[in-house]
Parts: sequence; structure tokens; C-alpha cells
Amino acid sequence: MSLSDFLFKRRKNKNGDKAPVEEIFQKGDVSKEYYRSLSKNKKAIQELFKNTFDFSCDDIKLGELNACVCYLGTMLSVDSLTNKVLNVPREPSVSTKPKNIEAIRDHYFPTLAFEYADTFHRVVWHVLNGFAVIMVEGQGKALSLEIGNIEKRAITEPSTQTIIRGPKEAFTEDINTNISLIRKRIKNPYLTFEGFYIGRDTKTTVGIGYVSTIANADILAEVRQRIKKIDVGGILDSGNIEELIVDKSFTPFPLVFNTERPDSICGHLLEGKIALIVDGSPFVLAVPSVLTDFFQSSEDYYQPFLMSSFIRIIRYMSFMIALVLPSLYVALSTFHQELMPTQLLISIQAQREGVPFPAVIEIFMMELTFEIMREAGVRMPRAVGQTVSIVGALVIGQAAVEAGLVSNVLVIIVAFTAIASFVSPIYNFSISTRLLRFVLILCAAIFGLYGVLLFLIIMVIHLVSLRSLGVPYLAPVAPFKLFDQDDVFLRMPIWANKKRPSYLFPESPMKKKGSHKPSPPPAKGGGK
Repeated sequence: MSLSDFLFKRRKNKNGDKAPVEEIFQKGDVSKEYYRSLSKNKKAIQELFKNTFDFSCDDIKLGELNACVCYLGTMLSVDSLTNKVLNVPREPSVSTKPKNIEAIRDHYFPTLAFEYADTFHRVVWHVLNGFAVIMVEGQGKALSLEIGNIEKRAITEPSTQTIIRGPKEAFTEDINTNISLIRKRIKNPYLTFEGFYIGRDTKTTVGIGYVSTIANADILAEVRQRIKKIDVGGILDSGNIEELIVDKSFTPFPLVFNTERPDSICGHLLEGKIALIVDGSPFVLAVPSVLTDFFQSSEDYYQPFLMSSFIRIIRYMSFMIALVLPSLYVALSTFHQELMPTQLLISIQAQREGVPFPAVIEIFMMELTFEIMREAGVRMPRAVGQTVSIVGALVIGQAAVEAGLVSNVLVIIVAFTAIASFVSPIYNFSISTRLLRFVLILCAAIFGLYGVLLFLIIMVIHLVSLRSLGVPYLAPVAPFKLFDQDDVFLRMPIWANKKRPSYLFPESPMKKKGSHKPSPPPAKGGGK
């Protein structure tokens, strides 16, 4: 066997196609018989969880019937289990032997939420999901009781998408809590959530949320199809789902919108988009997404429309500044000095006197240094991370200037570029700007302004070619949709925004009917 075959060729399992016992119990289409014999069921589940320290199988009596309670102590509240199940009086009922499991539940546990498990696979699945499963002698199915989950993180303020005016709630890692935050805002019977279990090993719950009277049926079918095609070992965050459902495009730009704000997701749902909620992740996805989504913030709709429009223009300008400002400095100072005013050129050249590096090396050094400090500030403990990043930038920048390694104007450009990159309301979109900035600097160092312009043309062509679940990424700018321009570069008044985006092909295009600009009532009589 060659070295390449050894490294890259997929080797076959020595056991052939036979799946191990652990995988059999994880497959939803494979079930094992549930016996009426308590001893057989108990032996089977104890054999499956024999190496798990947090698994318990306690014997109990239900009247004169033998039974056992199986549960994972780390997946439910043991105190609630003790109070609601283990310590509940179980005196023999009028009928000493209840006829079926339904009668047992009605008599002993009438107030608890429940499900039934008629296969051994369902029993194991309920145990893994935090149920207390009661198996009774002589019964053909088990009773699964929802006791109460373990403690979870409380609803707090968003940590990555903060706003001044608007709701202060953020999603948590619990999918039920996240759905409740959405339903609290959209009280619509047509708001629908479909559940899927993704991952051969993790069986992570993934919810698809949409308003059935608004969302386009074809887009919804495409989302379902892509979710069902996912075949991986585990899903640990919504970022895994994002990477697995996006269109096959090699691009630095995010094709899926993510947020931890419930009000933002509700706004997308009311436009006709589809939300993807992953259990265990505080970030919810919205598809399909377009480029303009990453320049919009939920606060835009809580502030006066003139102020919101101004701030949105600032975001677009900041994106261009963060993208091209360093490359413009390299191009002008290296190739096109004649384009700068004389006084500015003299000032810059005077500052660069004695600097041993060309402009491109100089700016690469500073940009890389700032990226290192930014990443260090994120990864360090919160108590010192922000202080270290700010102090480090000041100290290193000042020391580099005094040592003659860089010029003063370069420190200003790098600092202003970094600040402009933070204006983006979506973090992963600012990351793409940071990546492209280095490529632009390299193009400017080789070809000057021609290289910058050529790269921007290629970038626009690339953006035009992108799709998010079949929707053009630059919509409604390219292709141009005249009636969708009221919420792109400017935010028109809410009373004037009557239609949903046409590029989403919503089932109900009209957002509101008969809305008009409010005006003061006519004056009455001849007042003083």
C-alpha cells in the first residue's frame, strides 16, 4: 500500500457493515422489543448503562405491582423526583391490580406531564432526554414522567449585539426557552415549529420556525431538505448547522444570519424568513440571508427613522473604511504620491523619514499586531482582557513610533480602521472584512490603485454570484427591486413600509393595509 493510500483512503471496518450496539440504540428507525417482564427490561437497560455512574434504576411498589424507576441523575432534578415520584404514597387502589399503564398513571401520577414508550428504543431515548421512566411488571409499555430539568442559565442581556433602546432579553442554550421567547412576541396560531434530531451521536434537537401564512413554501421545502441531508457525528452549536446548509460557495462572507436577540428573529420571521434553533446554542439562525441584513440592527426600528437612516449610512461607510483605508494608504504612499495634496505628502514623508521598512511591511506589522491583541483580549478573562488590549495597543503603538519602526500616520490609520470594523452589528461579518483587508493591502502593494480597483470589481462579481438558499445575496440591489429599497440604505418610516421583501416571494406580500402618515386633527372653531 502506498503512503497516499494509507493516509487518505478510507479503511473498512473490520466488523463489516454490522453496526455496534451503541449505534443501534441511536437510530430512530431501529427498535428493540419491550417485554412485559420487568426483569428482562431492567436487565437490558442496566446492561446498556452499566458504565454510567449517573444512571439509577430504583425499585418501587405501585400498590401490589413491582416496578422500577430509571433515570439519569444529571439530566433531571433529583429533589423533584424524590418528592413527586419516590415519596408519593402508593397505597393499593380500589382495583388492586390496575388493568393498564393508563390506569396506573391516572391513579398515582395524575398531575405530571407524561409520555408512553412502547419500544425499548423509546425507553432509552426518554432516559437520555431527562425523563423518569417507570417500567411496571406485566405492562406492554413504560410510563415516562417529565420531572423537571436541571438548572439552566437565566435569560440575560445580549453579550455580542447590545443596543441602547429596545428589549434586553437574549436567547439561552435551552431550545424550549428560546421558542417561548419567540412565541411571547408573535402570538400567531400559524407560527409553526418543526423538530429534527441531527447527529448520529448527539441527536441534537434542531427546530425550524416559520409563519406558515408568510414563508414561501419552496424555500421552506429547501430548508427541510438540507436539514434532513445532514449526516454527521454530532452537532454542538448552530455554527455547525450553518456550515452544513449553506450553498456550496468558497466565500469569506457569511451566508446565514445569526443573532442572540429574540426581537431580531421575530422581525425576520414576519418578513417571511425561516429560523433555525439548535438546542444548546444561544445563537439562532435566519435564512435566507442577504448582504443588507448584516448592516441592519433591531434598534433601527426603535429609534426615529431619520436617526436610524443616518446610523445605517455610517455602517456602510465604516465597512468601506475598514476594507480599503489601509490599502489606499499603501497605494498612495508607494505609487501615486501625485494624488495627495502637497502639504499632506510632505507631512507624511517627513514622518516616514528614518522608518526602515516600506509602507506595505509597516502596515502588515501593525495590522497583525492589532489582530493578535484583539484575539488576546477576547480570550483572556473579562476582568483583565479589555484592559490588556487597550493598554497594549497604546503602549505598543507609542513604543513603535518612538523606536522609529512605524510612522505616526500609520498608527492613526490602523486604529481608525480597527474602530470602523467594530461598527458592524454582526460579528462574523466584521471578520470577513478583516480577512479581505489583508488581501487588498497586498494588491495595493503590487499594482497600486489599479490593484485595489481590480480587487473591488472581482469582489462585487463574487457577491453577485452568491446565493443563500437560492436567493441572490445582493438582493434587492442586484437584481434591483425598486419597491424593496425602503429598508436597504435608508430606513423609511414604519407607516410607509407596507410590503414584505419581494425577493423572499412571501405567501402574503402585504405587511399592513391602509397605513398612512399620521397627522394632527383639524383645528376646531376659533380658539384663543
